Amino acid sequence: MKSLPSYINLLQSGELFNRAEIALQKLKSCNCCPHNCKVDRTKNEYGTCASGYLPIVSSFTPHFGEEPVLSGTNGAGNIFFGNCNLKCIYCQNYEISQNWKVEHIHEVTHEKLADIMLELQRRNCHNIGLVSPTHFSAAILKAIYLAAQKGLSLPIIYNTNGYDSVEMLKIYNRVIDIYLPDFKYGDSEYAKKYSNAENYFEHTKEAIRAMFKQVGDELIYDGDVIIRGLIIRHLILPNGLADTEKIFKFIAEELSTKVHISLMSQYYPTNKAYKGVLLDRKLRESEYERAIELLHKYNLENGWIQEMDSNDYYRPDFINNRTNPFNN
Repeated sequence: MKSLPSYINLLQSGELFNRAEIALQKLKSCNCCPHNCKVDRTKNEYGTCASGYLPIVSSFTPHFGEEPVLSGTNGAGNIFFGNCNLKCIYCQNYEISQNWKVEHIHEVTHEKLADIMLELQRRNCHNIGLVSPTHFSAAILKAIYLAAQKGLSLPIIYNTNGYDSVEMLKIYNRVIDIYLPDFKYGDSEYAKKYSNAENYFEHTKEAIRAMFKQVGDELIYDGDVIIRGLIIRHLILPNGLADTEKIFKFIAEELSTKVHISLMSQYYPTNKAYKGVLLDRKLRESEYERAIELLHKYNLENGWIQEMDSNDYYRPDFINNRTNPFNN
C-alpha cells in the first residue's frame, strides 16, 4: 500500500486547519522570513517581497528538470510563485521573481491555488513542487488544507532559497515531506551585496537545521522517486563568491555527512549580473572541480553533480511561455 503524505494525518486530526489559521495570522505583522518587515499584508501592505495577502502563481507545469529522484518519469508538479524575498542580481527566474508590477496580475485565491495542486495531481505528477514559496508560505498552507480536503494526496516539495523563518518552518512540520533548500552563500557580506539578505549564512543554517530535524538525512523512495527527505542545493558562483567550503563544513559537522547535495554548475550571467564585475561571466570548469573536491574533503558523497554545459539549456522563458517555460 502506498504511504500517504504526512499532511493527511494532520487533516484528519483537524491540526492542518489550525496550522493554516495560525500561519495566516502572521501576515498581520509579517515575519514569514528573516526580513521581518512587520507590514500588515492582510491589508495588502508591501514589504521586501512586494507581495500582499494572496499568492501569485506565475506558472505551473509538470517539470522534468529537477533532480531525477524528483522529476521521475511524469515530472514534478511545479508551481512557480511570483516575486521573491531575495533580490539576487543573477537570478535565473528574474522575469517572475523581480517583476512585481507585472506579476501582480497573476494573483490567485487560496481556492484557486488548491485547484492548481489538484490539476497537477490529475496530470499524474509525482509531487507538488512549491518553487519560491517562502513569502507565500502562509497562503500556501491554507491552499494545502483546501486541496487535501478535496483529495490531494501527493508529497509536497518545499523548494526554497533558504532564507526562511524557523517559526514558519515549525508550523510546516509534518506538512512538508520533501525539503529542497538552496544554500547560496557561506559569506553573509556577499549575500547582502548580491541578494539583499542580511545575515544570510546564519539564518539559512538555522532554517536548514530545522528542515533536517523534521525529515533527517535519509531519502525515502517509492520506486525511483522520493517521497520524503532533504536535498540541499548549492549553486557554484564565479570567483568563490558562494564560499562553498563554509557551507559544506557546516553540513558535514553540524548536520550529517549522509545529507544529499545537489551541486549545480548552471550559473550564467543574467538579470543584473553585469553590475557585479565578479559575477559577469560563466563558471569555469576549474571552479566547479574545486567544489567537487570539497565534497570529497568533507565526505559528502551522496547527491548529484551537473555537466558543465548545464548553463546552456537551463534558461527558462517566463515571458513568452508561461505554460511551459523550460520547454520540457
